[in-house]
Amino acid sequence: MIERKRYLDALIKRKWNGRIKVIAGIRRCGKSTLLFEIFKEHLQREGVSEKNIILLALDDDANEKYRDPAQLSSYVRERVSDLSQKYYVLIDEIQYAITREELSQNDVPVKLYSVLNGFLHMKNIDVYVTGSNSKMLSKDISTEFRGRGDVVKVYPLSFAEFYTAADMDKTEAYNEYSMFGGMPYLFNLNTDEDKYNYISELFEEIYFKDIEERYTVKLPGVLRELTSYLCSSVGSLTNASKIARTLQSTKKMKVDAETISTYLSYLTDSFLFSESVRYDIKGKKYFEYPSKYYCTDIGLRNVRLGLRQQEETHIMENCIYNELIIRGYHVDVGVIPIVEKNDAGDRIQKNCEIDFIATKGNKKYYIQSALSIEDERKEKAELRPLKAVNDSFKKIVVSKTYGKNWTDEDGVLRINLIDFLLDEKSLDR
Repeated sequence: MIERKRYLDALIKRKWNGRIKVIAGIRRCGKSTLLFEIFKEHLQREGVSEKNIILLALDDDANEKYRDPAQLSSYVRERVSDLSQKYYVLIDEIQYAITREELSQNDVPVKLYSVLNGFLHMKNIDVYVTGSNSKMLSKDISTEFRGRGDVVKVYPLSFAEFYTAADMDKTEAYNEYSMFGGMPYLFNLNTDEDKYNYISELFEEIYFKDIEERYTVKLPGVLRELTSYLCSSVGSLTNASKIARTLQSTKKMKVDAETISTYLSYLTDSFLFSESVRYDIKGKKYFEYPSKYYCTDIGLRNVRLGLRQQEETHIMENCIYNELIIRGYHVDVGVIPIVEKNDAGDRIQKNCEIDFIATKGNKKYYIQSALSIEDERKEKAELRPLKAVNDSFKKIVVSKTYGKNWTDEDGVLRINLIDFLLDEKSLDR
């Protein structure tokens, strides 16, 4: 079993805090294993009896009747009726207890939330649920649970987790990870063909089917083409209008920007993609559009494209973004205006981009992703936006070609890609 220490520690820290613990993340990233095996094993090591750990997987057809919130409530209350005992209630894939009508109509109350709020009044139970859709769970925590919900976001394996479990050297492990990603079940598969087929089936049998059934998607072909478009353009600026025009011209699809915007929300709410918004560093404000989208798992991105578009630059950028998100940073795209002279000698202003602004609490880092810094011209282009930022926060370039980490005369930290991915404290070295 792969150790998910980051997430186990997060659950341990939250035990008996009087809140509903919501473990949210993309399907098949390891939430069930975390809750039903790793966390349960921890509880048993702490001396909790098996009968005091209530397990219920709502995606199991055998438990279909408990998808009815009333039945779910009765089941749990019957199992924890001894008020002299303390119980842990662990419910997997809780979104199965929310109906399509409740999801699609804002004025229809969600019965499940009333049940979970009812559990909060029971002092002898500690409740943990997993979910695979942020719109149904984590976005509703503050309002529906009145400040008594606590979200732990779980992601596919980080590179450090993958490397620890893989019997490979660092370079071989990165090559494997950057090809097939970090879905935990991949360790059960031996051939590239099996891995490819597994990830392909995730899209068709899990992700697309979930989205189409839950939201009654009227244009499933558009949803699939949109997914492929986002995978193909990770790290590129885009918006709903641009995507709609592209699908109209290249795929001859009759689709408008509003539909694309709606489908984008389905893909991000299902944790398949994350949106990174542009931030004006000088003006200290966000741009409404365009944004960048990154795939939650690089293997999903690669397989969706049939392993055809293997641009190392985009893959590396997506891996760095995912690592920052896993570490708990809020990540934006930086925009900084730079004044320079054109060929005629006139001064002109243009906006330059910093790949990532990573923020957590009072920490902020400006980070450039550069596959290689092969010549002086390339180095100047990567460093120019960083040098234009007039504040004291750390500036960093992550490159696959760097050797030992070092800081240049301008105070810019240079980090090797694999060192960055393996060392969570690398940004502060």
